[in-house]
Amino acid sequence: MAVAGNTLTASFLTKIRNMQSTGCRLCTIAREARGESTDGLADETHGHINSAGCEGIATKVTAAHHSILRHLYDSMHAAQKPKSKLKFVMLDKASNMGTPWRREEFPRICNKDDLAEKAQDIEVTKPIKKSQEARYNLDPASFFVNHFWGRRLDGFAINEALQIGFVLEFKRSTDRDEVFLREVKEAEANEQHKSIIGARKAAAPEWEFGQINFLVGNRGSLVESDFYTKLKQLDVQELEKDKLFANHVTQVCEAHNRVIVSFLQQVQGGTRPTTEGSRENIGHDVHL
Repeated sequence: MAVAGNTLTASFLTKIRNMQSTGCRLCTIAREARGESTDGLADETHGHINSAGCEGIATKVTAAHHSILRHLYDSMHAAQKPKSKLKFVMLDKASNMGTPWRREEFPRICNKDDLAEKAQDIEVTKPIKKSQEARYNLDPASFFVNHFWGRRLDGFAINEALQIGFVLEFKRSTDRDEVFLREVKEAEANEQHKSIIGARKAAAPEWEFGQINFLVGNRGSLVESDFYTKLKQLDVQELEKDKLFANHVTQVCEAHNRVIVSFLQQVQGGTRPTTEGSRENIGHDVHL
């Protein structure tokens, strides 16, 4: 299903007149469980149920994200050139920008207080989101620094010998177009961590900092040339690149499929298969 893209969403079922509403069924269940109104539900589309915006599948989507990410970086680490000095520092879902500074190598790059000062100069230039206004009004003096240290990202790659550092980011998109992934989604990822890159450059001008984004689209689509370029930047051995690429696509499709199966099990009341290779009816005569 991850490759075929034939998920039985409410939007699709409404088009073929099997349902009356396109509203997300999982969001409905989640809101009703909290005793909240179900007005203004998002449409239950393929993109919605593959995002953290879906209240009933967000945990599964986040787990899929971290599963793909961990496998990718473990694979790159194992495939690095033997003499590479590049270290991967991966962050889990509970970590933020402050976490790496508990390690010994990060304070050697720059002083934490200097970084905070430089970060504040950048953060104050950004508009405050409506959802953050209450927190800003509570403590304007420390808001921007706290916001910086609270930023979440997927990881870092650092080479102390060459004084090179990269912010690492993995993003999934519901689009398959290579130009869209390479230009639009790449720009979005770079903008997300712009203040991190800018602050680190200002606090440690002798270092070279950049960002490497791994982007994957719908149905496991990737921009192959970009992927290989990024593997080269991270000192992955040339002979390992094809294998790593194939394994990454497989992991993306399998993780995506787990999300879709979870969605269908919830909306149809199905159960998880108990025997390997068995086929389970998950509703509308669809079997897994």
